[in-house]
Amino acid sequence: MRLLVTGGAGFIGSNFIRWVLTHHPDDTVVNLDKLTYAGNPANLADLAGSPRYRFVRGDICDGALVRELLAGVDAVVNFAAESHVDRSLVKPDAFLRTDVFGVFTLLEAVRERPVGRFLHVSTDEVYGSLAAGAAREDAPLRPSNPYAASKAAADLLIGAYVTTYGVPAVITRASNNFGPYQYPEKVVPLFITNALDGEPLPLYGDGRNVRDWLYVLDHCAALDLVLRRGRDGEIYNVGAGNELDNLTLTREILRLTGRPESLIRFVKDRPGHDRRYALDAAKVRALGWAPRWEFGAALAETVRWYREHEAWWRPLKAGEFRAWYAQQYGAR
Repeated sequence: MRLLVTGGAGFIGSNFIRWVLTHHPDDTVVNLDKLTYAGNPANLADLAGSPRYRFVRGDICDGALVRELLAGVDAVVNFAAESHVDRSLVKPDAFLRTDVFGVFTLLEAVRERPVGRFLHVSTDEVYGSLAAGAAREDAPLRPSNPYAASKAAADLLIGAYVTTYGVPAVITRASNNFGPYQYPEKVVPLFITNALDGEPLPLYGDGRNVRDWLYVLDHCAALDLVLRRGRDGEIYNVGAGNELDNLTLTREILRLTGRPESLIRFVKDRPGHDRRYALDAAKVRALGWAPRWEFGAALAETVRWYREHEAWWRPLKAGEFRAWYAQQYGAR
């Protein structure tokens, strides 16, 4: 299979590209990425020189470029997105441009130069906060922040293109991912790297917000399965059932890094902070997927990776990141 992967220099995208090239020796990948602050060529440095991998720097909002890259492609997998909730509260226009108009541009290109499958990677945040139970794919969309709203808008637009134009699209909605190569603004790599440096871990509110944690390699396996065996027009939730509140997660990271709980620093909660997410993943499990990683083992492996790859993450926590961090949590 010949794939165009958009946003492949980011966290999940880079793990997915590596997964595909490892598990499907006949596949090739073109990676289109704008290389914003969270897109990092170092994430795929090990693929340099591979005849099966090609990197193109560009924007999914560039219709001419997207149409050019679609020539000879069997499928498109879209990871390209602004994805950090905190940043969406400050600059929502960037999220609307990439997450909505960018998806529109991809869909229009696929209409002109049809492919066999368009896989769009979305999020559980489109369902909003749940007091109890787990969201199924047909649950109402109730996004609570600009990031979630932009992803929900893209999901609805894709559904319209499936119905109106017959675009062979599928959508996945995953729970919170963690693992190697995740930009350190997100809670797991931020807290691991802060803990390794003996710095405070800024925890929003009372720390009791609940998330379902999904190891990125398990997510990649689900995406690969949906890409090849999913049905056009369908949505598939991907969740591992690892519900954990943020305080418990923080304490476990401190235990794994050998740091004291005195490093926990409770900070003012962010606006519109959803209390709990949970997904019913029965549909993707019926395709044959199940998570292979036990949560504790996956978190320990993630801590080990960041401990052993300081040269990867330390430069990322300078410059732009340091200014952002000071703005969000106060000077370090």
